[in-house]
Amino acid sequence: MIFMRLAYRCRAYPDSGQRARLGRTFGCVRLVWNKTLAERHRTYHGEGRRVSYKETDATLTRLKKTEELAFLGEVSSVPLQQTLRHQHTAFQNFFAGRARYPRFKSRNGRQSAHYTRSAFRMREGQLFLAKQAAPLRFVWSWDAGTFAR
Repeated sequence: MIFMRLAYRCRAYPDSGQRARLGRTFGCVRLVWNKTLAERHRTYHGEGRRVSYKETDATLTRLKKTEELAFLGEVSSVPLQQTLRHQHTAFQNFFAGRARYPRFKSRNGRQSAHYTRSAFRMREGQLFLAKQAAPLRFVWSWDAGTFAR
């Protein structure tokens, strides 16, 4: 049996409200990455032990419950969880000698958020992201008709 993972690229054209919501999501993803990376760094260099995904997930829950970071609950939790998964993979690759030590994210760098299948839906050619009321206007980088099922 053959399994294939497919990924498609498209260009989004968000309106001003969606742009603000996406900007907030990018900022929250970066914040979660940096806070959990700092905790992993502190634990690894201070106690000499690795931090599990479960521990970083608990950290995210703790961060969301603080008064100063309560805004993390305003964005979709899926990109935040994916950030933890990506970070966990980055550390696995580091410890296996396949990659360098993970770095902190900068607001001046490339911004991204990973939405899994549970955080978006497509209906009649429209893309709806989690926690967004209106569909996101987008254009495929290829002819979508050639891949119709």
